[in-house]
Amino acid sequence: MADAAPPSGPPPISVRRIGLAALASLVAALLVFAGAVLPAEYGVDPLGTGELFGLLALAQVVAVTAEEDEYRTDAVELTLRPEEWVEYTYRMQEGAAMLYSWRATGPLPYNLHSAPDGAPAGYAESFDAQENNTAHGSYIAPFSGIHGWYWENLGTEDVTITFTSAGFYRDAHVVRDRADGYRTLMDVRGNPLPDGSN
Repeated sequence: MADAAPPSGPPPISVRRIGLAALASLVAALLVFAGAVLPAEYGVDPLGTGELFGLLALAQVVAVTAEEDEYRTDAVELTLRPEEWVEYTYRMQEGAAMLYSWRATGPLPYNLHSAPDGAPAGYAESFDAQENNTAHGSYIAPFSGIHGWYWENLGTEDVTITFTSAGFYRDAHVVRDRADGYRTLMDVRGNPLPDGSN
C-alpha cells in the first residue's frame, strides 16, 4: 500500500514576500499622495499630474469669501410692449457674488452680459444668451464694472418680467428706449437704502 500524501496546508510565510508587499504599498501610497493629494489639497504638483488631470483647480476653491460691499436685495417688474427692449444692470466689484431669478409671461431673447470699467462704449462680454421665459442662477463678477441683463420683446403681446436678486452690488440701472435712470436698492429687510448708498 502506497504512502498517502501528507495533507497540503498553507505555504510557509515568507518574510521577504511580506516585505516586498509592504514596500509596494508604501510606494503606491506615496505616488497617490504626490500625484493627487498634494495638487488637489495644497496646489503642489511635483509629478505634473495635478495639471494633467485638473486637480490643481480643486486647491483654488475657496469655501468662504468676505465681501466689502453691503448685502442687498432687489425686486423689479418690467413690462415690455411689442418691439420694446430693456437693460437692467448693477455695478459690481471683481469677485462679488449675486443670486438671481427672473420669470417672464412669455418667451424673450435675453443676454446676461458685463462690461469692465474703462471698456470702450458698446463693449460687453456675454455669458448667457438665449430665448426663454425664465432663468435662475448665481453669478460671480469676473471683473469690476457693469453686469446685467438685456431683454427684447419680439412678439405681438406685452410681456412682463418679474426679476429678483440678492448679493453684493450697487447702482441698479434701468435703460429703456434710449432713456435711463437709477433705482433705489433695498437692504436685507426690504427697507430702501439711504441716498448715496446705491
